[in-house]
Amino acid sequence: MKKLSLLFFTVLLSLAAKPQKMASWKIKDVVNYYSKKTDSIYVVSFWATFCRPCNAEIPFMQDITKKYADKKVKLLLVSLDLPGYYPAKIKSFAKRTGITAEVVWLNETDADYFCNMIDKNWGGSIPATIIVNAATGYKKFFEQEFKPEEFEAELKMAIDR
Repeated sequence: MKKLSLLFFTVLLSLAAKPQKMASWKIKDVVNYYSKKTDSIYVVSFWATFCRPCNAEIPFMQDITKKYADKKVKLLLVSLDLPGYYPAKIKSFAKRTGITAEVVWLNETDADYFCNMIDKNWGGSIPATIIVNAATGYKKFFEQEFKPEEFEAELKMAIDR
């Protein structure tokens, strides 16, 4: 019986330790994600593992979006890391820093193209965030580092519209 229990525990542990898959998306996938006509509020944050301001935002963005989960707020972290970082270094960074939100890697090299798809005025700097409530037509882009209270205020505007 002990051997059976140990085997069962080992199998469960190995399943739990199995690394999550990280999707590789094109910019059209990102736009399609937040353009769905649903009652969800989409927060899409463009970041990279090497961007300190980006990484400073992620913990409070996760906490605040969880706070409004009953309002169907969803957070998507879009990594702009170099191809050599995908997927191992990005996954390792996410695990080490406690990222629990969905993370995808943007498999694009032409910033002039993909930035323009998100916002015509996006100069390409990060952090950058777009908040969308497709049901109400609310869509606002931010090319800046947020403070927690600023982010929450902007999120409330999207929810209340």
